[in-house]
Amino acid sequence: MAMIPYREAFAPLSSERPPSALSDPFDEAIAVLPTLLGRLRSEEDARPVVGRVDPEALEVDLEPPEGPRPWTDVAEDLFRLLRDGPRTTTRAFFNQLFGGRMGSAVVADMLASFANQSMYTYKVAGPQVLVEEALLARMGELAGFTTSEGTFTPGGSLSNLVAIVLARNAAFPEAREEGLRGRTPVIYVSEESHYSIRKSAGILGLGRSSVRAVSVDARGRLEPGALAAAIRADQAAGLNPFLAVATAGTTVRGAFDPIDRMSEVCRAAGLWLHVDGALGGSLLLSRRGRELLRGIESADSLTWDAHKLLGVPLTASVLLVRHRGALEAALAEDASYLFHDVAPPRLDPGHRSLQCGRRNDALKLWAAWQRHGDTGLAARMDRCLGLAQAFAERVVARPELELIETPPSTNVCFDVPGVDLGALVSDLTEAGDAMVGTAELCGRPVVRWVAVNPDLELQDLDRFLDALLRHARRRGFASAQPRGLRGAGA
Repeated sequence: MAMIPYREAFAPLSSERPPSALSDPFDEAIAVLPTLLGRLRSEEDARPVVGRVDPEALEVDLEPPEGPRPWTDVAEDLFRLLRDGPRTTTRAFFNQLFGGRMGSAVVADMLASFANQSMYTYKVAGPQVLVEEALLARMGELAGFTTSEGTFTPGGSLSNLVAIVLARNAAFPEAREEGLRGRTPVIYVSEESHYSIRKSAGILGLGRSSVRAVSVDARGRLEPGALAAAIRADQAAGLNPFLAVATAGTTVRGAFDPIDRMSEVCRAAGLWLHVDGALGGSLLLSRRGRELLRGIESADSLTWDAHKLLGVPLTASVLLVRHRGALEAALAEDASYLFHDVAPPRLDPGHRSLQCGRRNDALKLWAAWQRHGDTGLAARMDRCLGLAQAFAERVVARPELELIETPPSTNVCFDVPGVDLGALVSDLTEAGDAMVGTAELCGRPVVRWVAVNPDLELQDLDRFLDALLRHARRRGFASAQPRGLRGAGA
C-alpha cells in the first residue's frame, strides 16, 4: 500500500491560539466548583432521598454533541444528573455496604484526579508509590502478615479474582504458561459467599461448575467439617481442590466464617486459604470487631475494601498476600516502554498489578488515616457495630416486626410479616423517607439494613422505623402480635 506523504496526511500546524474546540482551561472549569458543590449539598439537605427518576423524563440530553458547548451549560447538566441520582451519603441511605462521606478522603480523591498520576512506576507516580507502599505494609501488619505484599484494585471482585489467580499458580505452577493441561480445579466457598468467586472462575476458564457451595450453620458461617468432607470427596474422585474462600462479612447477613478452623482444614489438605474481607477486613482496626477475624494471620491472602466500612470514596480495594513475590510471579510482564529501572523494582507497582494504567486510589485512604489515625478509625468501626445492635433492639421492640437474628456485625435482617417487602421499600424511596434494600435469606425475603455510616444518630434509626411502619399500615398491614427472635442464640 502506498504511503501518503506526510504533508498531505496532516494539516499544517498553526502558530495561533488553539481553537475553542481544543481549549478547556482548568481555571475556568474549577471556578464553578464551589457553587456546584454548594447547590448539591443544599439538594441533599432538602431531599436526603431521591425517588426513582423516569429515564424518559431526564432533563439532560445525553447524546454526545457534534460541536463544543459552553462550559457553564455542561456544568448545569452535571448538576442535574447528580441532583437526580441516588443519595448515598445522607443519613437516610441504608441500601449498600457503603455510605456517608468523609471530607478528608473526598478532597484527597479530587486532588488525585487533579494530579492524574498513574500508579505503575515510580517514574510517573513519584511519592504516591511510597504512600501506597506504606498503606499496604500497615494493612498487612494489621492482618498479621509478617512478610506481606499487596496491590490496590478497582474493587473487591477484582481483588478476589487476583487471589484466585495466585492460588491457581501456587497449586499448578505450569498454569500461567501452559494452562491447566487437563487438571480439574475445585474451589470451595460458603453458600452465602459473594457472587464474584463464581464469576471469576468463569472468567479465568476454571469453570463456574468448579465452585462448590459448602453448607453453613444457623448463623451463616461455613461449616469446617462440611468443607473437609467435600475436599476428601473431590480428591477421591480424582479432582484437584486448590482453594477455599472464607467470607469475613457476608453480603446479606454480615456473617464471618471461622477462619482459624478453615485454616486447619486447608493446611491439612494443601489448599490456599483466601479471606474475602471486602466488608469485614476493616474490623482489624477494632479490638471489639477483630475477634470476628480470629486466625486471619494464617490465611494466604485477604481482600479488604476501604470504600466500605472505612468510608473513603469508591473505589479503594486492596488484596494483601502473605507470600512476598507471589504477585510479581503471577502478574509481571516485560515492557521496555514502561519499566525503565530508574528505581528499585519494589517501587514499580505495575509489576504486581492486574492493571497497567491505574488510578491513585491510595491517596484518599492515606488522607483519611492521617486525619483520624488508628484510634479514630477504630472508633468508626465500633460505632457502626453499636448502631447495628441498637437498630436490632429497636426492631425487637416493635411487635409488628420480626428480627431474623442478632446481627453478626453491621447488617441487620428483619421481616415485616404480611407485607410485600419489595413494594414496601419502594414506597420508602418514592416518598423520600429512606433507601434500603431487600434480599433473600434462608429462602425467605428480608429487609437488609446496614450500619456503615458512623454519622447516623439514634433518632435516624427511629425515624426510619417510623416511616417503614407508616407505609406498611398504608398497605393494609395491621399486626400487634410479637414475633419471636429467630436464630438469636444459634
